[in-house]
Amino acid sequence: MEKIVSAKNERVKQWKKLQTKKGREKAAAYLIEGFHLIDEASKNNAVILELIISEDNGDSEKIPDLDEKTVLVSRDISKQLSETETPQGIFAVIEKESTPETPILDKPYLFLDNVQDPGNLGTMIRTADAAGFGGVVLGKGTVDLYNSKVIRSMQGSHFHLPIFQGDLMEWFDLFQKENIPVYGTELNEAAVVYREIQPQPVFAVVMGNEGNGMRKELLEKTTKNLYIPIKGQAESLNVAVAAGILMFALIK
Repeated sequence: MEKIVSAKNERVKQWKKLQTKKGREKAAAYLIEGFHLIDEASKNNAVILELIISEDNGDSEKIPDLDEKTVLVSRDISKQLSETETPQGIFAVIEKESTPETPILDKPYLFLDNVQDPGNLGTMIRTADAAGFGGVVLGKGTVDLYNSKVIRSMQGSHFHLPIFQGDLMEWFDLFQKENIPVYGTELNEAAVVYREIQPQPVFAVVMGNEGNGMRKELLEKTTKNLYIPIKGQAESLNVAVAAGILMFALIK
């Protein structure tokens, strides 16, 4: 097994570049950390390009058998690669997942418009996975899917369902061409309480930016705009919490 102890090693420099969006795009790969995520990647046939293990990692029973791809690194390098408070001393370089050219529209979809908080994005993707959705579409302005905080929040859900990136206007047109309803989320005069919508097997629900909500041009194209009534004194709901309520309420 190869061992690297110098942080100036070219391989280490390449791994550290994966901590940036530019580096991930150039390499068409990203870095994951921890036993759970690596196990999810392995179980779901993700392409593991390299497995990186800290020399002080004593949990050998949990380490996948990837000898030809495994690199042992010093504790110092492990610390530099880690972006968590409690590092587990194991990382993997994963090839970016490809998405189907033609989406299968037999389950609900979650559309995200300019969602900027990594934790919110990861939580919503994880919730869509739990609710049995068919896919997620990341629209304009949405945070990078492979941001390390997004990766940790998803907990491997991006291995379970397709995640697309594109123009939401085009996705609206696609769904409406197939007579599939697209529900927006905003409290306005035309909006209805989400409970008025009957659960159904196929639809799209759109969640907007944390501060500004959905773009006006998208709101004007929705089948119906929904809101969640607030009975207490809170001004609003966190977007990921609201998305969870709607996804589980609307799916049949």
